[in-house]
Amino acid sequence: MAFIDYYKILGVEKNATEKDIKNAYRKLARKYHPDLNPNDTEANKKFQQLNEANEVLSDPEKRKKYDQYGENWQHGEAYEQAQQQQARQQQSYAGGSGARGFEGFGGGGDDDFSEFFQSMFGGAAGGGARSGGRARAGYRGQDYNAELHLTLQEVSETHKQTLTVNGKNIRITIPAGVENGQTIKITGHGGPGANGGPAGDLYIAFSVANDGRFKRSGSDLHTTVKLDLYTAVLGGEITADTLTGKVKVKVKPETQNGTKVKLKGKGMPVYKKEGEFGDLYLTYDIEIPTNLTDKQKELFTELSKS
Repeated sequence: MAFIDYYKILGVEKNATEKDIKNAYRKLARKYHPDLNPNDTEANKKFQQLNEANEVLSDPEKRKKYDQYGENWQHGEAYEQAQQQQARQQQSYAGGSGARGFEGFGGGGDDDFSEFFQSMFGGAAGGGARSGGRARAGYRGQDYNAELHLTLQEVSETHKQTLTVNGKNIRITIPAGVENGQTIKITGHGGPGANGGPAGDLYIAFSVANDGRFKRSGSDLHTTVKLDLYTAVLGGEITADTLTGKVKVKVKPETQNGTKVKLKGKGMPVYKKEGEFGDLYLTYDIEIPTNLTDKQKELFTELSKS
């Protein structure tokens, strides 16, 4: 895989603060988000690169390794372990007549760790041939992170959706009931491995916005319903919205402002539990009549004296 300069992708300097990186990512992610560029392959590719760059540079430990090892930052820990092993070997040789210094890095040595450096970090050529063709260890590819924006209506039922990740289309099934901030893993759809190692994974974080009519709480939904004064006092029947359509609801006489009513099973589907649903809670907001006629005012006056 070609080396990607994460700082250049985000348009920040190498001394950028965490806040600078966060702000740059948010600004560019909004610009290149697939929802705003549905048929733009380049924009989708740019969006994935932004996610990749943000994942590394927003994590202090990953950023430190990236700054130190560049494109090989994922193997930084293995490199450091091998370096420590090399140092221990040098100490053991220091007291003898055959002290080797750092010849393992320059092409004179044939120990395993020198070959490891050469295969991973561009050491002297020919290391593999000197070692007799020993197999090089494979390394797992980088994990990718993506964010998928959905509406409450979209997650009210299981459906399939196609994502574009690094120019590749991936068709996934989104289970009904996924929640805002929830993350799922798609195995093997991250970056390619090195030296025959396995590919990384793709992590998709869901961003689910509240519907204009409903506020979500787990599998339950909440909404406010306007109720006229006469129905509140005398009782009657109203029509209320749900995610799946309209339903008729009976109103008890003398209903008070702020009264809550539960519609069982009219909320969100419960994640990965077939046939289970949350509830819908209606909160009544009683409207006081305006622009009353003189006759209506007289009736209210009489009522207040009774």
